[in-house]
Amino acid sequence: MAESLTLTVGVVGCGAMGGAIARGLVESGTLESARLLVADSDPARLAPFAALGARTFADGAALLTDAPDVLVLAVKPQVLGDVMATLAPHAGERLVISIAAGVPTSAIEAALPAARVVRVMPNLPVQVRSGATAICAGSRAGEKDVELACTLFSALGATAVMREDQLDVAGAVSGCAPAFFSLFVDALTRAGVRAGLPAACARDMVESTMRGCAEQLLTEGVHPREYMERVTSPGGTTAAALFELEGPLTEGTYAAIDAALARTRELAEG
Repeated sequence: MAESLTLTVGVVGCGAMGGAIARGLVESGTLESARLLVADSDPARLAPFAALGARTFADGAALLTDAPDVLVLAVKPQVLGDVMATLAPHAGERLVISIAAGVPTSAIEAALPAARVVRVMPNLPVQVRSGATAICAGSRAGEKDVELACTLFSALGATAVMREDQLDVAGAVSGCAPAFFSLFVDALTRAGVRAGLPAACARDMVESTMRGCAEQLLTEGVHPREYMERVTSPGGTTAAALFELEGPLTEGTYAAIDAALARTRELAEG
């Protein structure tokens, strides 16, 4: 278990991602529940955190009256501007971490003129503390701010510090990946059903295989291409299948990431 931090963290927005971040910080031992502050307009979202021992608030401005050391903005990019407008008179010079896709640090710094801003792009598996989070610093954030952001999000999975021009790409790749993996599991299951397997049997076999492959790739550190070669005999069934799949899958993935990045830019522009 991680050593608990002796600071307070406020999370504004307790949806899927904000709630996962808040819970993960406490469940990992990184933060004592009494040092967690959460704000959301929906009382139903706050109830589990009150039961956990966190302090709860109806909005971010009220949360800031308790002066958290770190403020995490876990709201959608479409509403971030309005939320920051209510926070600006109270935000001060504290570290502000934003998870809003496509909203650059410069825009957040303009809205919160004294804050030290760090942007992060986490993905859905942070809910089980096995996610991936890309991190970049704004112009006023120092090395210690980035280190603290890494400490917080390392409790939820892997982290990587990068330039801001790389952040949206990392967000598109890691953020969309859970949906891509799920789509492939579903497609492979349906292919098995189409060829004659019972649906439940096909799904169980595919899901168990995916779990095993992930564990081997992670524990052995083998390159995915090398792993493919292990199960691809010359002239065999897997070789024939990969011949049909690899081109369309690769090109489709390139197109999918391009589409995700285009949509990220649209969301950022409002």
